[in-house]
Order: sequence, then structure tokens, then C-alpha cells
Amino acid sequence: MTCNMQNQTLFQLREFTMKIGLLALPGSMRSALSGLADMFWLANQVIVQNPTLNPALQRDSPFFDVSVITRDGKPVADVQGREIASDGAFDSVPRFNLIIASGMQLDEQKYPLEREAVTAAAAWLKQQYQQGSGVAGACAGSFVLAEAGLLDERDCATTWWLYHTFRDRYTKARPQWGRVLVEQDNVVTTGGPLSWVDLVIHLVRQHAGSELARLTADMAVADSQPLSQQLYAPGGFLNARHPLLMQAEHLVRYQHPDITVEQLAAALNMTTRTLNRKMAALIQESPKAFITRVRIENAAMLLSMPAKSVLQVALACGYKDETAFRRAFSALMGMSPGSYRQWVKTRMGDVSPT
Repeated sequence: MTCNMQNQTLFQLREFTMKIGLLALPGSMRSALSGLADMFWLANQVIVQNPTLNPALQRDSPFFDVSVITRDGKPVADVQGREIASDGAFDSVPRFNLIIASGMQLDEQKYPLEREAVTAAAAWLKQQYQQGSGVAGACAGSFVLAEAGLLDERDCATTWWLYHTFRDRYTKARPQWGRVLVEQDNVVTTGGPLSWVDLVIHLVRQHAGSELARLTADMAVADSQPLSQQLYAPGGFLNARHPLLMQAEHLVRYQHPDITVEQLAAALNMTTRTLNRKMAALIQESPKAFITRVRIENAAMLLSMPAKSVLQVALACGYKDETAFRRAFSALMGMSPGSYRQWVKTRMGDVSPT
């Protein structure tokens, strides 16, 4: 079934119920499964309490009909060995509108603990997708989608600290650095152990409307738009796996913040075309985007120092005008330099008014 046909099917079902299966595997995170179920329950309450918003939605019974499913319908153990109850087996529902694979425990090589269970789930997930179901992966749940081949040649998100592992293992997938949520062809992926919150709000927005999504986020005291993972990843993390990237980062960060692509290529003893090809292969990023990212990563570090003004930070990071710096910072980090500075203060425990 094509993407357009899948989306049309989901659109038609908005007047009735949306059947959602939460995939529970051995080693799944209980918090993710419970949190997803509770967030959808909260969304159902918001839908019922606001009958004038999107009145075509089903309200006689829950619009989001959520079930926890296991391979054979039997309970499985979570990351701490506690039992996760099952509402049914993989084949208990003819077709789910959406199936979500969420976070799970990984071993020292960052593989799911129960690989055979993941393989079986991946095969079933692929079959369900081919029959018209949407699929989603939150945090390490995206590994299940990747095992099913559902991320091949597709943009996707993964948790920042799993980015290198994901790229090395699933070479046909296109993980997007720093993105919290990516959707393509009725396949949704999110990054971060608690990114299921962002996933639910996205799905409520998509299938129930923007205003109901905002109200659901307000009830959950959550951001209605996900924050960039760039806020949490250590500066230089993406570049630390390859000498070329480390050398390029050193040139931009410490020696020549206002360096151009041509100057960077020359400093690395290669043509701009070769540099573009190498960076695309290593990190799916153009040299221009690389320079911008390193500048903004450096700016984020400098903004945590209250003695420096935004203009001083901009100049130190190779920007000749503050407006261009603010625009670049907001585009990459999802907030203005001033908002970022306040976010850092709050995160460090300094909640005094500015």
C-alpha cells in the first residue's frame, strides 16, 4: 500500500477510533509503555472535554484505543525484571492503525537483550506496515523498525548517544543528527528515552488537530513542540569518531571561526568537492552545515558564561553581525540565544528572575 493510501485510510478512521498497539518486548522500559498509554488516555479526556474542537472525532468511546501487545499474548519482563501484562498477541487485532515500538534495555554492544524476540517483532511489524499500518519507534524502539528494513532509504531520528551505533549498524537508514522527531512515509521515529511524550503530542496533532494537541501538552505540562537534541549532546560528540572531522572542528572552533568552506578544504589539503563527499559519507552533512554546527556548539558553551553578551559570543564564533548569529542559533537549537541562556540557568538550578 502506498503512503498516500495509508494516510487516506488513517484520515477516514478519524471519525471512528484509532487502534494503537504498544509493542512490549522482553527488556522493554515499563515507563515508556505506561507513559504512552497514559498520554493517550489524557488525550482522550481532552477530546471528550472539548466537543467543539474537531467535532467529527469519535467521543462515544475512546478515540485512541490503546493495547499493549506481546508476541504470544503472554506477559514479558521489563528492564528490571518486573512483569508487563499483555492485552493480546500480535495477531489479536486484524490490523492496527499504528504500532509503536518503544525504549528497551541494550547490552554492552548496544544490542537489544532479546535479539530473537526483536527479530520476530521486526518481521511482524514489516508485515503490518505492508498491510497498511503506520509504525513508530521511540528511542531504542527505532532499532526494531530498522531491523524490519522500514528505515532503509528513509530519514529517521535516534537518541543522540546511539547515533554512531545506528549509522554503523543500519547503513541504509538516514538518521538526522539532533532531530527529536522525524516522519516519512507513515513511519515516525523519535530520539530519547522520554521522547514518547513528543511522539504522542505529534500523533494527537496529526490525527485530532493542533488545538487538541496543545491542550494535551498543557495538561501534561509538556512542550507542544519537541526541543532539539542538540541541547543535550556534548559539543563535538558527532565529530569525535573520525580524525578528519576532529581536525576540521579544531580549525573552526579554535583557529578560524569565520572560515569559509573553500578555506576549510584548503586547510585540510583537499578540494571542496572531496570535502563535501567525505562529510556527506561520514555525517550526512555539508561542509557549510558542519561549519555552522560547530560555531553554534561553541556559542552554546560561551552563552553559559553570563559575563559574555550575545554580541560578544557572536563575534567570537565568527559572525560579523548579531542578527545572522541569532538566526543561525535559533534554527539549529530551536530557541533564541537569550532563551537558551535562561534554559541553561534553569537547568543548573538557578531559577532567579533575570
